[in-house]
Amino acid sequence: MEKRDKIEIETDYRRGILNPPPPAPEQFTLSRYKPASDLAHFIEYYWIVVWDLRGRGPHTQETLPQPNVHVVFAANNSRVYGVVTGKFSRHLHGKSHVFGIRFAPGMFRSFLGSAVSGLADKTRPVRAVFGESVSELEALLVSSAAQEHMVKAADEFFQRRIPAFDDKAELAKRVVQQVLDERDLCTVDDLVNRVGIGKRTLQRLFGEYVGVSPKWVIRRYRLHEAVERFRSGERPNFAQVALELGYFDQAHLVNDFKSIIGYSPTAFQKIL
Repeated sequence: MEKRDKIEIETDYRRGILNPPPPAPEQFTLSRYKPASDLAHFIEYYWIVVWDLRGRGPHTQETLPQPNVHVVFAANNSRVYGVVTGKFSRHLHGKSHVFGIRFAPGMFRSFLGSAVSGLADKTRPVRAVFGESVSELEALLVSSAAQEHMVKAADEFFQRRIPAFDDKAELAKRVVQQVLDERDLCTVDDLVNRVGIGKRTLQRLFGEYVGVSPKWVIRRYRLHEAVERFRSGERPNFAQVALELGYFDQAHLVNDFKSIIGYSPTAFQKIL
């Protein structure tokens, strides 16, 4: 069997995770695997979370989602998750695992067959999207099979379903990546000027293929940047950070941060 590349999680492990995992490695592990090369354009990576909290209380894992659709296989509850516009919380207890698939922004539209905005803040059973043919894959992914076998099975399932080329999906993916890469893009007007697409056209494209608005994507990526800066442990210049991330002033940054994260930046630094 082909050995699949495992993504080193140490360099990106905490990005998007808002609270510490259980302290002992045997209680909580996260593994990420690259998909087969012919799927890499559609799937960013597979992720597997394994936990064993027997003998201790439940744990709530909080994350700050990005503009990605996830397909998550879990015992008795395998679902497709649209983009979550707020903070995502998952309550872990006992001993179990989940197998997740993170799709690249814009790329799930071809698998869904309808506007991705219809999935925002919603979930659907995997069978509602992929049909009964997903049952065999689900049975393996929720079993105690080796992770390499799980990844291989997921590859084979999606390799049989590689969609036809969609130029709008490609454009949506490219524009979202541009927002991530070009950190001086702080407003929708900035993005319109940079990509040369009309604002209404851009909004329709994002609704159909990304699932959220261009404004949401810009603010969410900038909020991720704020989280990483506040995580450093140093007390930042909030007014300067707000200016650099495109906020009107420090108060708007703090209010936006608190409304999504649930804590002020100062309180967030204390819980890490």
